[in-house]
Parts: sequence; C-alpha cells; structure tokens
Amino acid sequence: MGFFARIKSLFRKKPPVLGLALGSGGAKGMAHLGILKAFEEEGITFGVITGASIGSIVGALLAKGFTSADMTGIVENLNRKEFARNLRPFADLSFLETYLGQYLEGNIEDLPIPFAAWATDGETNNGVLLDRGKTARALTASAAIPPFFRGVEWEGRKLYDGAFSNAVPADVCRNMGADLVIGVDLAAFLKPEAEKGAISRLIGSAIGALGALSQVRYTEDARTRGYDAADIMLRPDLHDYTATDVNQTAMDAMYEIGYREARAHMAEIKAAIQAAGKKRRAKK
Repeated sequence: MGFFARIKSLFRKKPPVLGLALGSGGAKGMAHLGILKAFEEEGITFGVITGASIGSIVGALLAKGFTSADMTGIVENLNRKEFARNLRPFADLSFLETYLGQYLEGNIEDLPIPFAAWATDGETNNGVLLDRGKTARALTASAAIPPFFRGVEWEGRKLYDGAFSNAVPADVCRNMGADLVIGVDLAAFLKPEAEKGAISRLIGSAIGALGALSQVRYTEDARTRGYDAADIMLRPDLHDYTATDVNQTAMDAMYEIGYREARAHMAEIKAAIQAAGKKRRAKK
C-alpha cells in the first residue's frame, strides 16, 4: 500500500463491529436460520459470533462461512431417525461430533470470524468459555443437555449445555469486542404447563427425574445475562413448539417465525447499527 493510500485509509469510515449471540433451544434453532436469512437479504454481517447449545452450532457454521441455505441443507442431510434413536438417557454425543466434523473440521481459533461457544461445568456449575480447541467437540459440549446426553470431556472437566449458565451469551460478544450486540432468545415464549398435553407433561416429568441425577443446575442469571448485555434481543414466538420438534412441518414453521421476527425488527436493527457507527467514529 502506497503512502497516500495509507493516509486515506486512516480517514475511511469503519463500520461498527456487530456481535451476534445465538441462544439455546434444540430444534427451535431452525428459527436461527430464518433470522440469518433476513440478515443476508439486508447485507448485514457479523464480526463476532457466540452461541449456547444449538446456537453454538449455528454460530460456528456462520463463522465458518456457511449461509442460511447451506445450513438448511446440512439439517436436511442429517438422518433424523438416527438422531432420534440417540435421544435416550445419557447418550454419548460422539455421533454428533462426527457429523459436525464433516463441516467444521479444525479448531475454533482458525475460524474466519471470531467465535466462542458457551458450556457449563458439571461439577462447579460455572460457565465455561470455549474459544479454542477442536470445534466439533466444543459444540457437543455446549449442547450436552441432560438427561438426553451425558457430559462431554474437555480438558479434564465434564461439560454440559451452556444454557444452564448463559442461555444467550451476549456478554461474551461484548467482551470479544462487539460495538453492537444482537441476541436471539428461542425460549422467550414457553408454553405454560397447563397448556401442555398429557404426553408432553409425562415426558417432562421423566426428564426432570432423570435430570436430577445430574449435578448441573440452572444458575440464577442464566436467562437474564443475555438481556443485560444485548442491545437488541430478537424473541421469535415459538410458543407452539418444543426443543424436540424435528418433523418437517414444525421445522419449516419455526424457520418462518424466525424470519418474520427479524424482518419485524429490521428498521430498529439498521438504526442501531447506524448509531453504533456514529458512536464508534466519535471516539476516534
């Protein structure tokens, strides 16, 4: 770069660093893909990405360079019947690690966009930042929710789902240098117990009983941390769906709900990006 080009670059307007924090929710993660589609339509990209559970998987794929359409294809390629067979008490997540490894080989620190997953230490119940090491294994640790799956071994610790300690890790985005953080909460609209069918209540009771065998527990601020740190929180209304709804009709519907949620807030998001840009330039 020549002298005058370097001088010019000093005065070039630099856009704000946008952070995206994707929350937990199992199959509800299809809403994440709909939200990403809306961002793609507006040319909105992110400089920092974090996630917990399914949010970590979608986030890592985005950090790798996959589009929402690419991710939809990855979901379609997943043998859902085989996946469902693995939904049994304290199953090993090596099958998921192998599958994700096809798309996310290598380490987190080598991803093109800075990324971090969030998990929970099964012994101390403290949150664990996963910003280095094997990507596919880190994602399984972030998504290991008992009683369906047992903890994932990571550097001498047994890690579980990040939702137990930070369901939408927006604060992590902030700590990684984001000027503006957009979070996505997939569990903002939970169906009250009275509205659930008998089978759903029975399954829930069984899950609670089995989950009690695990030491990991939700921390007091697991759900509020993301709201405290995010500038904008998208809250797709997934009231009618559960984390295990993997039938095609439900997944298509959740994708559309996510898309509509992002579109409904797009003017607000664009205004926030513009304001963050002005604030960033004012500091220089």
